[in-house]
Amino acid sequence: MLIAGVDDAGRGAIIGPLVIAGILVDEAGLRDIEALGVKDSKALKPNRRESLAREILRLVKDYCIKKIDPAEIDRVVEAGKKLHRLNRLEAKVMAEVITHLKPTVAYVDASDVLPKRFGRHISEEIPFKVKIVSEHKADKTYPVVSAASIIAKVERDRVISDLHREYGDFGSGYASDGRTIRFLEEWIKTHNDYPSFVRRSWAPAKKIKAIYNRFQRRL
Repeated sequence: MLIAGVDDAGRGAIIGPLVIAGILVDEAGLRDIEALGVKDSKALKPNRRESLAREILRLVKDYCIKKIDPAEIDRVVEAGKKLHRLNRLEAKVMAEVITHLKPTVAYVDASDVLPKRFGRHISEEIPFKVKIVSEHKADKTYPVVSAASIIAKVERDRVISDLHREYGDFGSGYASDGRTIRFLEEWIKTHNDYPSFVRRSWAPAKKIKAIYNRFQRRL
């Protein structure tokens, strides 16, 4: 039996890509993954994630990483019904990852409030028969998904680190981070629009730009 785990990183971020990663193991490989003591990537410190990621990639039979850039996210969000359309986009890309890996069964961390519906949407995009186990908090329940979560988070961290080197430290890229918001405010003041790595369709980004535009009209 070939087993895949699939998870994302950066879904709620306002800066940077949504990263989806999948790993493929056989039953012996799954036991090796479990022996590593993997857990949800968000519960680990960056250095620990990076060292675990190296160990995980040595154990897997295959892996696949895909990045959904902000422009693509904006395209589907602006078309309406933000969460629904984003869920479908993520299901489609998860299906691409699973199609590449060709497992017998795939465990995925469901983004939809209805995990079975999310699993159906993934299945519809896969050209062969595969069992999809789609659950909330699968990254805490199944070590194979925890491992995929770590790979996804390490990849997103790498992208964010590259952006920091080029554009300065804007923090985590989430709207809950004050450094991220301050970066967006300063960028808008200087450039009048956002760079390509910002999700312009996100409500905080729209609000910052609207406030700036109102201020400009008063001058």
